[in-house]
Amino acid sequence: MLNHTEPLHIILGSQSPRRRELMAGLDIPFSCVTIDADESYPAELKAGDIPMYISRAKARAYVSELQDNDLLITSDTIVWLNGEMLGKPQDEADAKAMLARLSGQTHEVYTAVCFTWLDPTPAEGAQPHEVTQLAQSAHHSFVDCTKVTFKTLSEEEIDYYVNKYRPLDKAGAYGVQEWIGYVGVTKMDGSYFNVMGFPICRVYETLRKLISKD
Repeated sequence: MLNHTEPLHIILGSQSPRRRELMAGLDIPFSCVTIDADESYPAELKAGDIPMYISRAKARAYVSELQDNDLLITSDTIVWLNGEMLGKPQDEADAKAMLARLSGQTHEVYTAVCFTWLDPTPAEGAQPHEVTQLAQSAHHSFVDCTKVTFKTLSEEEIDYYVNKYRPLDKAGAYGVQEWIGYVGVTKMDGSYFNVMGFPICRVYETLRKLISKD
């Protein structure tokens, strides 16, 4: 258990129920906010650079709301298959197409986590408590990668999973903690929780180190 979390206010900037559930499992007080951010990214970015860019964009979208004792956590997850990103499916047909591509293949899951707080030293020329850019705050971030291998999925298995579980809010169109993970994932190299969208052990260790510096 972390000590000295007061008066620090930890804010999880996510509407993902999985991230909220994993964060709650740390038994550390925190609150949640929904951040409306532009999640587009430069076309030249690859693999783990994509969720890192987006997680920082989420932080930039909320940084002006931060108070002196706030620590904001933002995150983003992507699936990377053969040099191409698979994000959240647009509809059920897209979800089934994604799973058909993942079938019998090994892919990578990248999750970036960004920790942001106000810089006690204001930027030159800035007014007191004025924060307009992420550069005028302090942040620490990391990217975690897990390799996941699926067996060859049948069309019936793909249809059953998508029709029943509707994974339209999940990168790569699957939740490893759901039925498709039970029957389809044959091998995993890295953090299981990273595949869920939040590498909670690294989040905990980062929080512990950041708080110990206070």
